[in-house]
Amino acid sequence: MTGLTTDNVTTDNVTTQNATPPIFDHRFHAQLAELIAWRRDVRRFRPDPVPDELIDHLLDLAQLSPSVGNSQPWRFVSVDSPALRGRIHDNFARCNQKAEGLYDGDRATLYAQLKLEGIAIAPRQFAVFCDRSTRQGAGVGCQTMPETLDYSVVVMIETFWLAARAHGLGVGWVSILDPVEAKTDLDVPEPWKFIAYLCVGWPEEEHVDPELVRCGWQPRTHAGRVVIQR
Repeated sequence: MTGLTTDNVTTDNVTTQNATPPIFDHRFHAQLAELIAWRRDVRRFRPDPVPDELIDHLLDLAQLSPSVGNSQPWRFVSVDSPALRGRIHDNFARCNQKAEGLYDGDRATLYAQLKLEGIAIAPRQFAVFCDRSTRQGAGVGCQTMPETLDYSVVVMIETFWLAARAHGLGVGWVSILDPVEAKTDLDVPEPWKFIAYLCVGWPEEEHVDPELVRCGWQPRTHAGRVVIQR
């Protein structure tokens, strides 16, 4: 993998040892805010290939993500086989049909119209797992809350997602899947926990607002902005 060393993690432009702290100016602050705002859960992709060098660069950057005990418990499986992608898509279709049955009336009609995955088109696809048996980090920080290993993988995914968006790539997280079936189909070690299925590619369209807002499913609210004082 280009740009990655096993001792002191190095990317194409970042070395983590003896580096001079950068100065992030107001222009960078504004661009960072734009990047966060334009990070979308993409479901509509163009079939154009993504250069391997770019994927390698994103995976290198993802290694700089924070993790409990510096355990880096994330494990990527690149799903390239058409047969395996077909099984993942079948998994989604079954789970999505069950989910649709949970709604009634107009809500059920709207749910049936939602575009919730891009498995058939996305040129790159990754299943992401948490290796709960990892010895890296020697258990620091996760003795009382072992689920922080899972949380570390989720934080890494956000890092990967933002880095991809900065290069114009879209990422879609497919969560309507049976994780046990997906893990079995992908034939990974038993201690690995299925966390996410990511579709990666060039977006077919660009929108600053989430698709679920545009289609009328759920607007953004301030629910998560409330801070309780104690």
